[in-house]
Amino acid sequence: MLAAVLLIRRVAVPGGSLPVTAEWIDELSIERYRPMMRLLDGGDLEFLRTQPGFTSKMVTRLRVQRCQIFRGYLRSLSCDFGRVCAAIKLVMLQSRHDRPDLAGALMRHQALFIAGVMNVHFQLFLYRWGLCAVDVTNLVKIFDMMRLELRTLVPAAVPMGA
Repeated sequence: MLAAVLLIRRVAVPGGSLPVTAEWIDELSIERYRPMMRLLDGGDLEFLRTQPGFTSKMVTRLRVQRCQIFRGYLRSLSCDFGRVCAAIKLVMLQSRHDRPDLAGALMRHQALFIAGVMNVHFQLFLYRWGLCAVDVTNLVKIFDMMRLELRTLVPAAVPMGA
């Protein structure tokens, strides 16, 4: 329960500063997370198992290392998602028009993202022991939807206030 509260707090209240320019939004890309989507692919381990001298101890060490790298990507994705959501909230606050549809979509996507991150952490725990695969496709899709929504809200030449 404590982990869920901390995760919700991390996504809902992102650390660091808010983006201040449309250029920052343009720099956001799901390409940054493509390696994350392949990092825990079982094909690499299967190939390595066929190589002479490869031991189960090496498999364990490789899984641990990849989990650490994956967690770094997951932290980065969560941080970027939180910043995009905070920027959308800022745009909504500064808008002359109410957007209850956008506010509802934002809340829904934040809840889906948080649930997805919790699910990925559970899958990652199981992956570490060789019991499960890890799929972050939905998290990356949610991030991309919110990134594109922010992009439509902020014209390319207009800087955002911090």
